[in-house]
Amino acid sequence: MTNKEIPIFYACDDNFVKYTIVSLYSMIKNASKDRKYHVHILHTGITDAMKEKTQELSNENFEITFDDVSDYLVSISEKLPLRDYYSKTTYYRFFIAEMFPEYDKAIYIDSDTVVQGDVSKLYDTDIKDAYIGACHEQAMVQEDVYGTYVEKVLGISRYTFFNAGLLLINCNQFRMRFVLDKFIQYLHTYDFIVTQDEDYLNLICKDHVYWLDQRWNTEIFGDIPYPIEQAYVLHYIMVSKPWHFRDCRHGDIFWNYAKETSVYEDILKVLDSYTDEERERDIKSCDNLLNMAISETNREDNYLNRVNKAERANDRVSILKKIEEYERLGKFDQDVEDDPPSRVLMPDEIDYFRKGMSQKIKTKFAYMMARKFVNNIIDEKKMIIKEIKGIEHFQNLKSGAVITCNHFNAFDSFAIQIAYEAANQPDRTFYRVIREGNYTSFPGFYGFLMRHCNTLPLSSNHQTLKKFMEATEKLLCDGHFVLIYPEQSMWWNYRKPKPFKKGAFTFAAKSNVPILPCFITMQDSDIMGDDGFYVQEYTIHISAPIYPDTDLPNGKRVSQMMEKNFNAWKDIYEDVYGIPLSYITEKAQ
Repeated sequence: MTNKEIPIFYACDDNFVKYTIVSLYSMIKNASKDRKYHVHILHTGITDAMKEKTQELSNENFEITFDDVSDYLVSISEKLPLRDYYSKTTYYRFFIAEMFPEYDKAIYIDSDTVVQGDVSKLYDTDIKDAYIGACHEQAMVQEDVYGTYVEKVLGISRYTFFNAGLLLINCNQFRMRFVLDKFIQYLHTYDFIVTQDEDYLNLICKDHVYWLDQRWNTEIFGDIPYPIEQAYVLHYIMVSKPWHFRDCRHGDIFWNYAKETSVYEDILKVLDSYTDEERERDIKSCDNLLNMAISETNREDNYLNRVNKAERANDRVSILKKIEEYERLGKFDQDVEDDPPSRVLMPDEIDYFRKGMSQKIKTKFAYMMARKFVNNIIDEKKMIIKEIKGIEHFQNLKSGAVITCNHFNAFDSFAIQIAYEAANQPDRTFYRVIREGNYTSFPGFYGFLMRHCNTLPLSSNHQTLKKFMEATEKLLCDGHFVLIYPEQSMWWNYRKPKPFKKGAFTFAAKSNVPILPCFITMQDSDIMGDDGFYVQEYTIHISAPIYPDTDLPNGKRVSQMMEKNFNAWKDIYEDVYGIPLSYITEKAQ
């Protein structure tokens, strides 16, 4: 049992602190009595009377401090744009890491909440090097208008947008990654008016979110997929306020806690005095917010359109649009980028085994050049390998294997090359299957690598293709490794697994060797590339080998291996990105 103090932050004004008291009371009632907690309430003016009422909740486990952020705001006022953001309590969460350098991590929670779970369990969650731990924003997932807004205005998937009302903040990462400075920079760049601070946070923390159990932020909005008793935190978002609406869904849970506090009568008066006109105004505000989201989405100069025009290479933007179009049409096996003009590879032009002395010399030289090239792009942070997971599956292979990998970058085979080297299998060679045009027609330095780095080019010529198949089967039977992209097409920085072709699995079944499924996940780094997009950090996931079932007929053997491989990739995708695998093709059907 750790004795480390758990820091918890609220941010409110004098009018809202009574709801903070209810939230805090529920938290105290359900928190572990074996831990110590320090609750900080960030504000710029709360009366002594309300402070006294809040302090009544203090006990031997919970210390409560009111932290006036006025002086801190003055100290950074020159950085802030001439707007009233500094007076909005929702923005105070950006200041926590800088104002409290003694904390490695901290919990931030909105005041319109009820805490039914043990908050110490939330704090003990290891979010690794993520900037924050958070839950999916259900408004974006369940309401298409909002989902379209974040995708078309912020460039963030509706399934990876988080609600900022409950955060486990990695204060070290906030400081190291200059999150506050980035927020201030965005304030000067664009005025987000739909979800405001949540938009800024999602932009800054994109791809650096640890997805918490959704029960830690159960929004009173739309469908809730579990009994409300299982919710660790209830969050009365938007106009779903029990103190404004008597029929507020699950409002009874709020009132059960409220009536045990000193502010119960005060909150009851708010409910009793709230007029039908005010309630009608609240309901109308929801419609206004939807219309605002539609308007922002349709703005020609919205944030994403402005970024695309000002900073991003036009070819990359058009490729992303083409990927979206191809996914919608289900054209998964077609490339979105044009290959160089190609010619047919004839059988007398290729020695797949590279037996000749000249070929051996060229291959050795090509690998020296390739290694230098890879080292350079790694040193220059143009390719970032963050981690290799499951390397033991590669190390323990005792036979040849077909390696499968998702195809999203012209250099992604270098990542698998690095995994092969890390597996330390020096007696067996790593080969990669490439396209015919990449071998016959790719110019310059890259063309030299394509022709001589143990590549196995496919060919549209029947006799050359026969040589390719014979060579590939022999290499596998001799214990070597062959990388084959089962998706066939390359889609730039596309994160989802695409439907497979049978080729890789046919080779594995015929040669009686396993499939070694590799799936590379990506996250934005802090480094902006020359194309105006963040350089991706790669994590290489190597799953357990999939062996052919020799008791099955060949066709079923191939199908079974395909299914197992795809499911392995799907599991990795859903686990890492925290979202279910789905395609917009399905929406169109």
